[in-house]
Amino acid sequence: MQHSLFGTDGIRTTVGKDPLTLKQLPRLGNAIAQWTLATSGKSNPRILIAHDTRLSCSLIKAALKVGLLAHSLHIHDAHILPTPALCKIMQQNLEFDCGLMISASHNPYQDNGIKIIASGGKKISTHDELLITEFFSTTPCNDTIHYDACGIDIPFVDAHRSYLQALRSYSTHTMCQGITIVLDCAHGATSSLAPTIFEQLGARVITINSSPDGKNINQHCGSLYPEIIQKAVLALKADIGFAFDGDGDRVIAADAHGSLLDGDDILALLLAHPLYAAQDTVVGTIMSNEGFRQHLEKIDKSLLRVPVGDTHVLRTLEENNLLLGGEPSGHIIMRDYLSAADGIFTAIRIVETLLHHGSWHIDSFNRLPQVIINVPTHTKPSLQSTPIAQVIAQHEALLKNGRLVVRYSGTQNVLRIMTEDIDKESATHVAESLARTLKPQLL
Repeated sequence: MQHSLFGTDGIRTTVGKDPLTLKQLPRLGNAIAQWTLATSGKSNPRILIAHDTRLSCSLIKAALKVGLLAHSLHIHDAHILPTPALCKIMQQNLEFDCGLMISASHNPYQDNGIKIIASGGKKISTHDELLITEFFSTTPCNDTIHYDACGIDIPFVDAHRSYLQALRSYSTHTMCQGITIVLDCAHGATSSLAPTIFEQLGARVITINSSPDGKNINQHCGSLYPEIIQKAVLALKADIGFAFDGDGDRVIAADAHGSLLDGDDILALLLAHPLYAAQDTVVGTIMSNEGFRQHLEKIDKSLLRVPVGDTHVLRTLEENNLLLGGEPSGHIIMRDYLSAADGIFTAIRIVETLLHHGSWHIDSFNRLPQVIINVPTHTKPSLQSTPIAQVIAQHEALLKNGRLVVRYSGTQNVLRIMTEDIDKESATHVAESLARTLKPQLL
């Protein structure tokens, strides 16, 4: 079996590179159709398809449909929709056998990708990824059109209404009355939905970066640029602000005093929510700050660290029957709501928690200084190979009171170096030295 098409979060690459080419996309649609037919056991399975706001989405969707519609499928096209909205609709509507989200999440507009969602709203398993890869590599598209086996394409016009209704069902309709909220929508898929739900909940909403033009998604805005929401909350004297990423599964918050909350801070805050206060264990990742673990220890709770990726977080939550987990990047999973991260819903839960405690000032834990450097890479040699492993070990030994994490991104062509230490100068020195040393071997 050939190397999997999938990374840590679906298929993702620069548009124009395999498999996001006009030649390969129909073949990929064909493979997804074959997998859906094989796993659903239905003669006319239903696929829900949606996308974010980047320029290439319409072309990719059309090319995928060439391969999909050569089979007896019913495609329901929801157009622009956040990834978690697609997942939530599929959780509530089990008639859908597969969901396709065309998005590259937080990546720049030149990239795109495909996330495949199984019936019930969860991302497909590694086993299913390998099955799709096998179909892709072994069964090219058939040029012959069989009219009695063609699929049909149906607009799905209820997507926004269904998602907003689901969000409202988890909250009090006037909970945000008298509150001013700033939303940075990253010119992405939350641009209309996020302001709508908070207005429906009674908030005064100020929206920034919500005018997508196909090329400005994630461009110096959204969750990757938290200083934007931080400055906006202070300048506008708002009670709180939220910054989403392009497909809406991440969120970073800023409180009324300008303090920023990443995923670790949000998890710490949500443990004060009545629904999660009894949880004695939280799931984080190898990137979770050591200060967060120490904070949990002080309140008699524990942190389970897993590899980076919300699929790892979800698997560990399920295996341990836990409700709450996430990543510093802002992916937060609350299993009582959905088996996927939802930035808008997380923002609603944050507001609920703050209202419960009657304060808009957020005191988080004392974090260890953390330095993250992304090193561009054209190749990805094994980090266990010689001399890379020795170089990493030598630098790790320099952090006498901290941690070193070195890993390749599963969504971008970069090597991520993370150092933590009680002394920021030490963490910075080790990270920069390791980046300089490894860079020539990655080009």
